[in-house]
Amino acid sequence: MGAPNSKLSFEREKKIINWLNDIKNIAQEIYLMGDVFDFWFEYKTVVPKGYVRLLGKLAELADSGIPIYCFTGNHDMWMWDYFPKELGIPIIKEPQIKYFSGKKFLIGHGDGLGPGDNAYKFLKQFFKSKICQWLFKWIHPDIGIGIANYFSSKSRSANEIPDQTFLGEEKEWLIVYCKEYLKKDASIDYFIFGHRHLPLDIQLNEKSRYINLGEWIKSCTYAEFDGENVSLKKY
Repeated sequence: MGAPNSKLSFEREKKIINWLNDIKNIAQEIYLMGDVFDFWFEYKTVVPKGYVRLLGKLAELADSGIPIYCFTGNHDMWMWDYFPKELGIPIIKEPQIKYFSGKKFLIGHGDGLGPGDNAYKFLKQFFKSKICQWLFKWIHPDIGIGIANYFSSKSRSANEIPDQTFLGEEKEWLIVYCKEYLKKDASIDYFIFGHRHLPLDIQLNEKSRYINLGEWIKSCTYAEFDGENVSLKKY
């Protein structure tokens, strides 16, 4: 949400709400896998402008008894207690092992995993630091969020073509990460990640699959587990 501008973001927001309405009668749990927002920072008493309809719909579904979990991504890593307190949605910051119908899942946003991307990994540690967060909160929201949105748009522009190109299994960092992970734990049935803005469904071996969810700016893809198999679907 928020990218590339408020008008297109608003149209996407309505589409996501339609999707949530379509799945609310069959969903047992819903996982939002990070980068839900182009930028999010939780000031103590200020909520970022916009996204009211989406937040309201998520609260409605959570209140109806559907467990919803939100992972932080590299664009919205500064999420803390607003979702848990106001919407009843836990915030998760690290990959998690989950079991569904006898299948073992490793799910997470995916940023910073695997080899390479050392510059980002360094910046992520800085952004996660209490000092960085304390300093940023003293910037007026109009200025701070404006600066963040500017750099976020620059990052999107620089990575738009690579994000839409499959690099090959040996160069896709998350695939490399999954294969290395299987060497120490071969019991994973599904690796489910976001971050990589490209829908991917890769068979890693006879048992394990890597699925990347893609994004909702162009592809509008999501994964659904029916109790037997995971399917990558387009809305």
